[in-house]
Amino acid sequence: MPSPEDEPDALGTWIRDDAHSLRTLDPDDDDDSDLEPLADIVGDARVVAIGESMHRVHEFFALRHRLFRFLHRRAGFTALVTESGMPEGRRVDTWIRTGAGGLRDTLREGVTYGFGACQEMLDQLTWMRARAAAGHGAPRWYGMDLPDSSASALPGVLTALDLLDDVDPHYAAHARESLLPVFAYLPGDRSGLAQAAPTIQAYLALPADRRAGITVGIADLAARIRARRREEIAALGGDAESRERVDAAIRAAESARAADAFLQAMTAGAARTWPAANIRDAWMADTVEWILEREPRIVVAAANGHVQRTPFSAPPFVPDPMTTMGGHLADRLGTDLVVIGTAFGGGEQWLHRPTVDDAPGHSRPFIAPLAPLDPSSLDAVLERSGIGDALLDLRRPSARAAVALDATSGWHNGDVLQPGSAREAFDAVAFVRRVSPWHTWIDERGLDRR
Repeated sequence: MPSPEDEPDALGTWIRDDAHSLRTLDPDDDDDSDLEPLADIVGDARVVAIGESMHRVHEFFALRHRLFRFLHRRAGFTALVTESGMPEGRRVDTWIRTGAGGLRDTLREGVTYGFGACQEMLDQLTWMRARAAAGHGAPRWYGMDLPDSSASALPGVLTALDLLDDVDPHYAAHARESLLPVFAYLPGDRSGLAQAAPTIQAYLALPADRRAGITVGIADLAARIRARRREEIAALGGDAESRERVDAAIRAAESARAADAFLQAMTAGAARTWPAANIRDAWMADTVEWILEREPRIVVAAANGHVQRTPFSAPPFVPDPMTTMGGHLADRLGTDLVVIGTAFGGGEQWLHRPTVDDAPGHSRPFIAPLAPLDPSSLDAVLERSGIGDALLDLRRPSARAAVALDATSGWHNGDVLQPGSAREAFDAVAFVRRVSPWHTWIDERGLDRR
């Protein structure tokens, strides 16, 4: 058996010997020979989930883009599935396939959480559109998340109604008259970086009977649109395109129901005596399975805390471990799932906070250095090894390295340590030595000015 004092040196040696160096993170670089080890890591899996230690990081955007290009060209991956609203994502996919709608508007309205307000996302979509226009096997785009940055059910309702206007017009008119007015509670100004907070607060401030009315209306909409699927397809002509449109609208209605349940769960607040349920991640896992009915192999991109196989906890903010999307998918897909987490050695992060002069929902960006890494974290171990940007398969450590790897305390989510076992959470890790803020056009007042 290895002695404890041998383990740290054994871990560093194993990392240096087994890490696959990434020559570049630039997705436009034509030489992707350094990514060949990724094909071995992925194997025959149908789903490759790529995490992010934090959002709005230039290097993580670039890494995801480069890995997707490689897997699309080299291994037949046909779709990029993102941590963005499912109903809104249809607009992005339409632009990629047809060019309709305008790229800037697509980025702003089709990519939720404000993740579209950057050059990196523009470059990703532009490359996908170019592939489609050239007839090189157009990659598809899907959102898998709750609508409206998880702040309301409205986009899911509107997407369903767009279909029903054409195939079930009398019911659509009824729903527009009875259901849409209940969303009058939404704040009029939703242009700020932190708009989700006052939007959710406005929902929580509604009387219980108003919230119940929203729930009943959404449930009726979702049940009816699903029950009449055959009639709806027939009304559109019965071809494959008709089926795709109807099924997407049904899924959008289900996204509204999931968003409503997500919001309803918040109403118990401090009075709750039962553990939390991660409704959002369960919905995302279900959506990934729905996409797998349509695509042979997909890349799923989200935060480490969503893709990890192990329960998520972040004391004291999230004290009760919650099942993640990755946990649900691991149970359902088995070896058809490969999870690649990310780690970093240091750098700067893009953050935002409100000032006393800001209106509700508005927040101002700033750049801050990342705090020193927790010495016992996976990130710190990788940084101390001296490697550069690299991919590391966590499934194949030496016996001594495995002991030391299992002794690490977790991995970083920005400045915060996420506790857990790296080998249980991830199959592999992509390490980026220095990270920097995304290339955004959000201005100093927190507004998308383009």
